[in-house]
Order: sequence, then C-alpha cells, then structure tokens
Amino acid sequence: MKTLFKEPNLIATVNTNGKGYKRGKDLKNVEILQNHSIIAENGIIKDILPNSSIAKAKVDMTIDLKNLIVLPGLVECHTHAAFAGSRANEFLMRLNGATYEEIAESGGGIIFTMKAVRNSSFEELVHLLESRIQNFISQGVTTLEIKSGYGLSFYDEIKLLQVINHFKTYSKLDIIPTFLGAHTYPPEYKNDHKGYLDLINNELLPYVIKNKLASCVDAFCEKTAFASDDVDKIFSKGKKLGYKLRLHTEQFNNVGGLEVALKHKANSVDHLEVINDEDILKLSKNNTVAVLLPGVSFFLNCCYAPARKLIEQNAVVALATDFNPGSSHISNLQLIMQLAALKMNMGVEEIISAVTINPAKAMDIGDKLGSIEIGKQADFAVFDAKEISEIIYNIGTNLIKYTIKNGEVIYQNPEN
Repeated sequence: MKTLFKEPNLIATVNTNGKGYKRGKDLKNVEILQNHSIIAENGIIKDILPNSSIAKAKVDMTIDLKNLIVLPGLVECHTHAAFAGSRANEFLMRLNGATYEEIAESGGGIIFTMKAVRNSSFEELVHLLESRIQNFISQGVTTLEIKSGYGLSFYDEIKLLQVINHFKTYSKLDIIPTFLGAHTYPPEYKNDHKGYLDLINNELLPYVIKNKLASCVDAFCEKTAFASDDVDKIFSKGKKLGYKLRLHTEQFNNVGGLEVALKHKANSVDHLEVINDEDILKLSKNNTVAVLLPGVSFFLNCCYAPARKLIEQNAVVALATDFNPGSSHISNLQLIMQLAALKMNMGVEEIISAVTINPAKAMDIGDKLGSIEIGKQADFAVFDAKEISEIIYNIGTNLIKYTIKNGEVIYQNPEN
C-alpha cells in the first residue's frame, strides 16, 4: 500500500541526517519544509517530494492535509500508566503541606498503589490501561513506554509486564515495556533489602528478559527507594543479561545515582530536578539522554529541572509526562510541552525535538522513528494549525487532527 500525505501547510521533519538524536543547540534545528508532501509505502517513509511533483506519483491512497501541519509521531518515553487505584487523598494531603517523601514514609505513595495492583486481576488491569493508551493516541503519540513497578513481587511484576505486553501485541502503537521492579522496597522486605535485591537480580531480571517481557530495566535511586550501591548491583546484572539501562535520579536528593548511570552508560537519566552544575557537565559529555519531567514539578509544586543549563552545556534533552497516580497524574504530553516553554524556558523547536527524536534515543529506537526521514516508520502527528508555535500557545487545547502510525490513520479528532 502506497499512500500520499498531500500538501500539508508545513512539515517539521526533525531531520538528523541519520544521527538519531539532537543535542545542545541542535535541538533548535527541526527543518521546516513547506510545499512538500510525503509518500509512505508499507508503513515506511518512501519519499518527501515537492508538491509540484505529486501529480506524477502513483499511489493507492491520498490523504489531504491542506491547512494542517505534520510532525513526527510524538514519542512518550516515561510513563507508569499500568496501575490501579486512586491517590486523590494524597493530593489533598500535599495541598495541606505534606511532602511526597512524608507520604511515602507513612505507607502511602508507591506502596498504596502496589496494594491496589496486587488486588487487581490481569483483566482489570488490561481494562484500566486500555483507555489510558487511547488517550495518548488522541494526542498524537505513536510510541509509548510503560513501566512495571507497582507489583514489587515476582508474581505481580510479571503480571504487570504481561498486561503491558498484551498491548504490545494488540495495540497499533509501538509499546515499549520497561521492568521497574526496583521502584521501592515492598513491605515484606522492609528490613531485608538484600533479600529483595536477590529477588530482582537472581529471579526477576533473568525471567523477564528470557521471556521477552521487557528489554529495558529501570530503577528509582532516592533516599526513600534504592541507594546508588543497590542500583550498581542491578545495573551490573542487567547489563550482563543484555538489558538497556535507565534510571530515575536526582529528583529530590543527590545520592550518587547519576554517577552509577554514567558508569554503566545508561540510555537515560530521568528527573534531574536537583542536578548540580558539576554533574550537568559530566552528563553533557555523554550520549545518555536527560529525560525531564516538568509535570512532576507542576503537580508537586517543586523545582523544575534546569533545562536551559543542560541544553547550553550540549546535553541530549527529552521530555515526558511521568504519568503516574501519585507524583504526576498528568497524561497530557502536550501540556508537558507547554510547561517546558513556560516553566523551563525551552524554545518551541527545542520542545519538538524533545518529544520526538530524543525520547526515541532514550529508548534506543531513534534509528527507526522520531523524525521524518526516508526509510523510517511513517509515524506522524498531524495538527490543525498553521505554525508549530500554535501547539504551545493553545494551552489545554488538543489540536491533533490525525494520529498516523506506520502510514495508517489510527485516530481522527472528530472536533477538528
């Protein structure tokens, strides 16, 4: 099947010339094409040609994109979307002055969600996750990462990964499962951290990768979660087994997580709200992606990651929602883009790079998607707008007209 995506107002290609990511000042270079159309064949971008040449093109289908703009399909690289239960009461506690860490220490937070997940069946979790995935699709997201981490036992972590893999099989999106057994220590191992680390390293990590339930392993390095020495052990084992490595770090405290991530050449370090200037320089000398999560800062009313410093020091910067029930109950990637502009002083073009090619780099799939280049997947987010600045300007408004995955329209907004 050969499809012509005809005469959009503009195409923001985010072309990397085969590099697969953008760093530092290059985030601004998204390459705007006007008077061009796109041909896709069998789900792959076949050609990007001037409109003056489309009359000669032999295609099976034409999709008219006049007065619309085309971006690469949005790539969401950090979510905890597979969960059960509500933590609305914790939101009220924070409004009354409680901190995230205080709530966690009192038995709330991750442990509360863990209990809800353990009490939910596979079918119940599938039902909950289905609508959340559809919500991301309606925003132009064509690739979605989903972590485990709310099971915290062998059985329940596997259950969550099986739920996520159900959608990897049956969803039209690219679903990227990540194993996050090292989210926090469960109550039964509160006084036996070594026992839980042994469970992760000796049982879960080998089982998960052997059964192809996830190819990425993540951990939460924080005072209330895993120490840097713990993460070092997990990453050492994960690396030997062939996992790609990612890390939650520098969110509330500097506890050595960034050094461990750089030592193991992790694909990404996520959060970085409290990263210091010295560590920014270290990170910027590596290809490890800095995944920034402004929704957390907004939701918890705390400091934002230093996006400008990271970009000015030549880091590879990405953006994501961190959608979860406790610290960022925000499943709107476009809102994250708008927060990045308003609260982190990122430019419009930088934001586009940070929600397309760079999150693809964070998951090591930038060679396949994240930009509009010949030979890549025909994944597009098509907005009812004339300029890319309108996406940021229209806060709280979804301007998506079509979400296109592998050359197929998988969502059409009935209101646009």
